Amino acid sequence: MADGDSGGVDCCGGEPAAVVLARWVAGLDFTLLPNTVVEAAREHLIDAVGCAVAGIGRGAAEPALTVARGLGGPPEARLFSGARVGAVAAAFGNAVAVHALDFDDTHAGGLVHASAVTVPVALAVGEQTGARGSEMITALVAGLEVVCRLGASAPHGFHARGLHATSMCGVVGAAVTAGKLIGLDETRLAHAIGIAASGASGLLEFLHSPASTKQLHPGTAAANGILAARLAAAGATGPAGALDGEYGLFRTMTTREPDRDLLLGELGERWETTRIGIKPYPACQLTHASIDAAGEFTGSTPSALIVTLHPDAVPIVGGLEKRRPRSAYQARFSVYWCVAAMVVDGRVDLDTFEDLDRPEILDLAARTTVRAGAADVVAADAPGIVEGDGRTARVERPTGGRARTKAAANLGPGAEAVFAAVDPVSLLDAIEGCLS
Repeated sequence: MADGDSGGVDCCGGEPAAVVLARWVAGLDFTLLPNTVVEAAREHLIDAVGCAVAGIGRGAAEPALTVARGLGGPPEARLFSGARVGAVAAAFGNAVAVHALDFDDTHAGGLVHASAVTVPVALAVGEQTGARGSEMITALVAGLEVVCRLGASAPHGFHARGLHATSMCGVVGAAVTAGKLIGLDETRLAHAIGIAASGASGLLEFLHSPASTKQLHPGTAAANGILAARLAAAGATGPAGALDGEYGLFRTMTTREPDRDLLLGELGERWETTRIGIKPYPACQLTHASIDAAGEFTGSTPSALIVTLHPDAVPIVGGLEKRRPRSAYQARFSVYWCVAAMVVDGRVDLDTFEDLDRPEILDLAARTTVRAGAADVVAADAPGIVEGDGRTARVERPTGGRARTKAAANLGPGAEAVFAAVDPVSLLDAIEGCLS
C-alpha cells in the first residue's frame, strides 16, 4: 500500500505479487523518483542505445531488423535504423539490436539484461503515445524495477532450469513499461502482468551451439510485453497468481518460491535501478571478474592458467567445450577465450571476437583450467581469481564501466546529440543521426 510520500509498498501482506506490483506501478509518478534513480535510468538509456548502434553498425542485428521492417504496421514508431513501423515491430528489432553484442547492462542479483527489454519499449510506445521525457523515464524505471526484482527473487533459479532469465522476467518488465505509457490502471496492469507471464519463454540451449537465439530473446520479450499491455487494455485478463501462484512463473519455471522481500519489499524505497551494472566488456557478465583479474598477467603469458568461478557460472561460461568457440557469440560465453584474450592483448573489446582462429589465444585457452569455487554471493558478483606460474590475481567483484564514456565510443560523433535528447522523438532523431 502507499506509504506516505515515498510511494513505498509493504511486502508482508498475502496479496498476489502481480497485484502488489501493479498497484505500485500505477501510482508511480516522476515526482516520486529520487534524482539518483532518474540519473541512473538516463545512464542506462544512453548505454542501451549505444550498444544498439554498435550492434547495428557491425551487422549483428540484421536478421531481426529485416523481419521488423517486413512486419511493417501502422507508422507508430521507428527502428533505430530509421524505418517507421508498428510499435511492436520497432521494439522487437531495437531490443535485438541492444543485446546483439552482449554489451548491454546487467543486474547482478537477477542476472538479467534489464535495459534490453525495457528501453526499446519505452522508446517505441513513448513515440507512439507522444510521451514526455518524464513519462518515458517513469515507465522505464517501473520496468527496470520489475525485471530486476523478478530475477533477484530467485537467483539463478531460471538459469538452473535451462531458461534465460532476461526473457523470462523481461516480458513482464516490458509489459509494465508499455502499460504505464498507455495509461493502464492498476487492475489492467495486473492483467497485463498475468498475460505477459503466461507468455514467458527463452531456452539456454544456445549455450551448446553457435545459434543466435539469445540475441533474439529480448526482442520477443519486448514485443510480447507490448502485446500483453494492449490485450489488457482491450479487455483480456490474466491470472493474479501468474507470478507466485501454484502454477505461476516461479513454481513452474524455477520450482522454488520467490523471495517475497526481494520481489516486493521496499518498493519505492529500495531502487534496483541504481544497482544495474554497466558492462565494460562485450561478453557474458559471468566472465567479467575473471577478465579483470587476468589483466594482471598481461605482458607475461603464463605457461598455464587456473580460473576459479562461482559454481553457477561454470556450466554457462566454463564448460570444456568452450575452450574452442565456434562463433563470436560462443566466444563471449567462454571464460577461456576472454581470459586468454585479456592476457595476450591487454583488452577485451568488440574486436576481440572477430577472429576466432588466433593461435596465441587458442593456445592459452587450451592451457587454461576452470574450477568451481565458493558460492558465498550471487554468481555475477563473485570474485575473479586467476592463477598462473605461482602467482594469483584476485578482484573481489567485477569493476564495471562508465556509461557515457562507453556510449561515446559506441555512438561516435553523434554522441552529444544523444546525451542532450530529452524525449523519445528527439532521442530517436539523434540515434538516426549516429547511424546515417
